[in-house]
Formats: sequence, structure tokens, C-alpha cells
Amino acid sequence: MKQKLLSLLSVITISGLVVGCSSSPSSSTQEKDLNQYVDPMIGTGFHGHTFPGPTRPYAMVQLGPDTHIMGWDASSGYHYDDNQIYAFSHTHLSGTGIGDLGDIGLLPFSGADSIKPIATFKKETEHAEPGYYSVRLDNFGVNVELTSTDRVGFHKYTYDNPKERLVMLDLGHVLQPNWGHKVTGNEYLFVNDSTVEGTFKTQGWAHFHKIAYRIVFSEPIETVYQYIDGVKRADSLFLRLNTDKDLKLHYKFKESAEPLYVKVALSPVDPEGAARNMAAELPGWDFEATREASANVWKDALNLIQVESQDPTVLKNFYTALYHTMIAPFAYQDTDGRYLGMDRTVRRAEAGYTNYTAFSLWDTFRALHPLMTIIRPDLATDWGKVLVHAYEEGTILPKWPLASNYTGCMVGYPAVSVMADLIAKGLAEGDMKSWAEAAARSSVYRADLAEKFKGTRELDLITRHLYYKDKYGFVPADSVPESVSWGVEMAYYDWCVAQIALAAGDQALADEYTTKSKFYQRYLDPETKFMRPIMSDGKFRSPFNPRYSSHMKSDYTEGNAFQWSFFVPHDMDNYIAAIGGKQELETRLDTLFTTSSQVDGAEASGDITGLIGQYAHGNEPSHHMAYLYNWTDSPWKAQERLDFIMREFYTNAPDGIIGNEDCGQMSAWYVMSALGLYQVCPGIPTYTIGRPMVDKATLKVAGGTFEVIVHDNSAANKYVKEVRLNGNPLPSPFIDHADIVGGGKLEFTMTDQPVK
Repeated sequence: MKQKLLSLLSVITISGLVVGCSSSPSSSTQEKDLNQYVDPMIGTGFHGHTFPGPTRPYAMVQLGPDTHIMGWDASSGYHYDDNQIYAFSHTHLSGTGIGDLGDIGLLPFSGADSIKPIATFKKETEHAEPGYYSVRLDNFGVNVELTSTDRVGFHKYTYDNPKERLVMLDLGHVLQPNWGHKVTGNEYLFVNDSTVEGTFKTQGWAHFHKIAYRIVFSEPIETVYQYIDGVKRADSLFLRLNTDKDLKLHYKFKESAEPLYVKVALSPVDPEGAARNMAAELPGWDFEATREASANVWKDALNLIQVESQDPTVLKNFYTALYHTMIAPFAYQDTDGRYLGMDRTVRRAEAGYTNYTAFSLWDTFRALHPLMTIIRPDLATDWGKVLVHAYEEGTILPKWPLASNYTGCMVGYPAVSVMADLIAKGLAEGDMKSWAEAAARSSVYRADLAEKFKGTRELDLITRHLYYKDKYGFVPADSVPESVSWGVEMAYYDWCVAQIALAAGDQALADEYTTKSKFYQRYLDPETKFMRPIMSDGKFRSPFNPRYSSHMKSDYTEGNAFQWSFFVPHDMDNYIAAIGGKQELETRLDTLFTTSSQVDGAEASGDITGLIGQYAHGNEPSHHMAYLYNWTDSPWKAQERLDFIMREFYTNAPDGIIGNEDCGQMSAWYVMSALGLYQVCPGIPTYTIGRPMVDKATLKVAGGTFEVIVHDNSAANKYVKEVRLNGNPLPSPFIDHADIVGGGKLEFTMTDQPVK
């Protein structure tokens, strides 16, 4: 299915050289290590919630310092403003609005009497780069260096005092305990004088989380001090413990001036799997070689897109964003193929299959997944398989799967968007009838699952919103909260289900869901043009304040009516007609961006950040809105807004991401937008153009390379004068996916005046 495209750009044929692209060493990335442009500290301040520690692309081990364990800004365990470290733990979430993980915390220390020592540090001693992190613990006199493989964290500790070399293993360490995250079990075994292993169980966002580990020290342990719930137990090397209590162990090593090395392998299955993972990935002790190998993995990953810019801030923003798109989802499977399924049984993957977790689908369906269909189609295909496998294992598609748990977080059933987009782009593999079954059964209320999931966060997969949608054709605002957001977004998801049904050859199912995809019309008030809440009697809720927000209690998810009245990506022509035409759309967009930024409500959502008028770039529902000007006669307004967003809301600073980074979505938006492209409707294999920030980009694609060349690019020249695809004028501000992945050249010519 192809959406009608509106011809909006004036086409002026111009020939000449690329102006603004430089081949000088200062701006060309072709002969440089692209890692140098990545700053993992970007996003660790404000509410970006990223972490700076070492990992590899999509790796299970995401090692790093935990400086913040309470409250919203502890979601990744790290916040740039802090100057203390509680532990170096081995799993983290990147950019989320709720925290979990922080598993298997280690902390080297010296001379402390505390059961739970806490390190202090100065920011100037901290260093982060792809695959490596270092810091000096001032109060303990220890220099810490960290690197990793996919499944093994590698620590190097250098102590000032060779007589006081201790390490704490904190098996009571969790993130956000004030939000209910707690330890539920510890199985611990002292294997020999340099090796310990066990299984760590917690309950938090993931209700039933367990991670197995094996820890090997480079030297024998001299003494073990054990503390259970803060009570010191008899010292003993040879321990086997099974407890649901807070467990801390202090290991003391003999006097030495040599660094102490520690390897920590993880497994989602058992300690034996962790041991095999270590043997497969890190059998030796060469820290520098491991660090270099990690750097090389990142070099290869980042070179999927080579960009040039005269502006060094663009290079750093771009490559840090690209880096952040490669943190999640992450592999959750042992080297022998074993993993924990969504039914929490141990499974063994077939050859060529890798299990992944931490899909922030409500966020990432918008830009991260479309980006990967261009630069990593193999991975995009694999992720589609994982989603369908999850259905086969747990009888419902995941929404925010974490550590083999359904969390049910956020709106609707966004997995179907990813699936429909893969189908539209020819990247779906598997039985389409099975895909259609998974999509359809995950889009309806199921009492059996509601009963099964009672008392856990998994219940959020089966909310009453689905029941009311099918019963009434709308979600009544006096029955459940966030009714409008669920209603309009489920209309899009149901359109996606229809596309999957068509691929399966099920016309009846496609027709049923195409009808449901029009249900957004029930919320559209022809008078105010806002999507408004509907009461059980079929009338709009009154009074109505489009600026009002109350987090998790109002009619809109993490926003208000301004931020939820423009989401009809699958039916733009009919939506535009319903509000009065494309001039009315332009007027409404103008109002969105220029009205007061005041948000009413004593408990307004903290996710409403990055405001331009009522446009909120810090949260995903707004991400496509600037591009909607391409459906009007004034696409230059999109270019103007996009220029502002990219310059003001993405900066080379710890607070350089204007809201939760959300597992790569905020960053993927920047990567796509900086290239001058964005897919407004996943499931329709078409991108719309914007305002490219780079001077040149070369993408490695299935058909070879795709080049984006930007003539006359500068801060002043933010308007698009002309676009050519393979030398031919682009007749409208849209380009097909096939034209990109087939290889070719997209040329922009920029100007300092709007093209009206």
C-alpha cells in the first residue's frame, strides 16, 4: 500500500560543485577513527538517563558505575551530577523512564570499616569512550578501568595502598529500591580461592528477574568477610549460601603493587552458562587487548554511516547518537544457544537465531527500527523473528520485554508496527499466517491472560482499553485513564495488523482491522480539531482544556491534547480532509509550535520536555509532527523547525538530550533527521525529507552505498531549494525505501530563504 504523496517542493535545476563539504582532515571521517566523535557522557545529565560505561553493540553485559540508586534519575544507575559510586554493576538500561537491572555490583575499596563502602570521585578523573571507562576513587585511592566483551565484564583495579586491597561483591545492590525493586533470592557458591558463582534474583520492573554469574579474580582470595542483612557472619572461604536476604561479601587479597583484575561473566540461564561464556569470550587476562577489540567492534559498527561536516558539533552529535542506537535491544542468550523464553523455560536457539530483550517498542517503532531496516536489515529481520518467537513462547506479542519478562509498559501493541514495516520492506521472514495470528491475538482483550498476569506488571499487556475498543469502537474516558492516547494509537496499530493480514492472504481479517483503523475518527472533534476524550454516553468530556496533563491519570499518556491530536500516520489524507484541508493542517501546526508552552495541571507529566509551543520533543508522540508540514504547501516550515530542534535539543554536553533517550529512539530521530530523512508511518515504506545537518553521508546499504550530499550547507542555509535523486529532480518531498537501500545519490541544495 502506498500513501498518496503531495508534490510540495519547487524544483529548480542547478548544477555545480558541492559547497560546504570539505575533504580536509578536520572534517572528513573517511580516514579517521569514528570512535573519537562519540561522547558517552552525552545524555547522562538532565533526564537523558543514559549510562557511560563500556559495552559492545547490542551486548548483554553493559558495565558501568552506579552513582544514583533512588528516584527517576536512577533509571540507568548513573547521573552526571553525582560524585559518589555505590558499585560497578554489569547490566543497565539506556535512557529509560523507569529503572531495573544494575546486577552484580562490585566495588574495590581500601581501609573502609563500613559494611557497604561508598566511593567518591572527581569528574575530571572520569573518562568514557566506546568500550572503555575509567575513574579514580578518591577516598579509597583506587584507579578503576573497565572494558567488556558481549557477555563478560572486565575490571582492572590499581590500589595506592598495596596492603589494603579489598573488593565488595554487593548482592543486595538494586536500582530504585524506593520504587519497589528488591532482591528475592541469592544462590552463592565459593568455587575455589579465585572463583565464585551464583544466581541473583530480583523483583522490579521485570517481575521475575534472574541472572547467573561467574566471577574470577586474577589472584587468590586471602579472606572473605560475609554480611547477611548487615550482620557479620563467621569468616570462611568455602561458602555455599542460599538466601533471600541482602548479601554482601568483602574479599581481601594479599599485599601486592600489581593491579588486580576481575572477570564477570553473565548468563540468563545458569552459572554453568556463565562459565562457558567466559571460556568462549575471555579465557585470558589481556585487558588492553580486550579494550582494543571493543574499540574495533565499535569502529566497524559506526562506519555503517560515514558523515562529513564542517561543524565538529554535528560530528559529535551524530556519532554519539548513532552509538546510542546500538545499545538496545541487547542479546540475551548464552554462547551455546541457550536462553530463557518468555514462558521462563530454558530453550536452545536454532542455528542462526539470537534471542534479544529490552525492546522499548512504543518508543523505538518510530525511528530506531526504521533506521535499522536501512543500515542493519539483517538485525531488523532478526528482531522481527524475536517478537514472533515471544508470542509463540508466551502467547502474546511483547510490548516492553525485559529479561524474559513481559512488562506491559506503555500504550497498545506496538510490536505490530515493527512487523508491518518489515513486511512492507521485504525484510520479514517466517510464516505470515503465524505473524497474522500473533498480531490479531495480541490486539484483543483476553480474560485468560488477565487472570494469569494478575498482580504483576505483565497485566498491563491486557488492559481494559482493548476490551472497550472492540465493544464500543472507542475507549470511554470515564472507565479507564489515558483513553485518547490508547484510542488513536490503537487505530494505527490496527492498520498495521491489517497489513500483516494482507501479507498472510487473509482478506477478511484485513478488512476487519482496516475498519478498526478508522476508530480515531471518534475522538476527532470537528469543532476544536483536537482528539478529545469520549464518555460512556458517547459525548465528549466537558469542560476541555487542551493544555491539561496529569501523569497516568488524565486522558492522555505523558502529554496533553496538543501532543496527541496529530497522530494518524496511516490515514493522513482522510485526517487532513476531516480537519478541513491542508491549509487547516498548516494552521494547526503553526499554532502547535507558536502557542504558549504553559502546561496546566499540578501533576503534569514530567515527560513533557523540550517544548516549542506545545510541541514536546522530549517525548515520542511529538517526533513526527514537524514533518507533517510536508503534507501542506509550506514544507519550508518543517525545515525551519527541524533546524531549531537539532541545534537546541541535541548538544555536546551531558544534558545534551532533552528527555529520556529511550533505548535509542531520541538518538535515531537525530540520525535520520541529520541525514534529511524520516519515516512518518512505519508500514508505508516511504521517507519524507527534512533539513539535513551533515554536509555529506555515505551509508552502507544492501545495494552498495547510498550517498546524501548537501550543497551550500551552513547554519544560515537551513532551507531546501532543490532535491535530486540520482540526478533527477525529486517531484515531491518523499523517497521510497527501495531507492535508498538499492544504492544511489540524494542531493540537497540549500538556501537561506524559504522556498514558498
